[in-house]
Amino acid sequence: MFEIGDYVVKANSGICKIEEMGRPDIPSISKDKLYFILVPIEEAKTKLYVSVDKAGDSLRKVITEDEAWEIINDIPAVEEAWIADDRQREQKYKAAIQSGDLKELISIIKNMYSRRQQRIAAGKKSTSVDEHFFKLAENYLYTELAFAIGEKKENMKDIIIKKLDGLVVE
Repeated sequence: MFEIGDYVVKANSGICKIEEMGRPDIPSISKDKLYFILVPIEEAKTKLYVSVDKAGDSLRKVITEDEAWEIINDIPAVEEAWIADDRQREQKYKAAIQSGDLKELISIIKNMYSRRQQRIAAGKKSTSVDEHFFKLAENYLYTELAFAIGEKKENMKDIIIKKLDGLVVE
């Protein structure tokens, strides 16, 4: 399923490269199991350990370039995740971040953007919870899309806007 050298997405860690496989000499990790040793692309000094037998539950391969453009093209069709209750909305945000599902991230980004606009129109500031999850969702979304199409993460918002306006040719 996964091999050394693969780029994968790990929930709450983003894109990681599988650097090696082994039995790390760490007291809190079972010596009986084989682990993938991952290095996040945004934190090269960090190592993460994922049990090979549980990897299918917590890792997925990074999307391809074609899949990235398909997701970008589908952004207008992704429904906004509107939830009125604050606690339920925060749980939905957490679940979307944890899932790493890019369409879920787009859905909550759309929701947070709409909420921000409504609050500004009412003379209020955006909530700290919305801002926190908005930044996380944008970071995960832009990082994976940029990686897949070979662009810089900082350029993704403009690339998406131009693409949706019909100005970018693949």
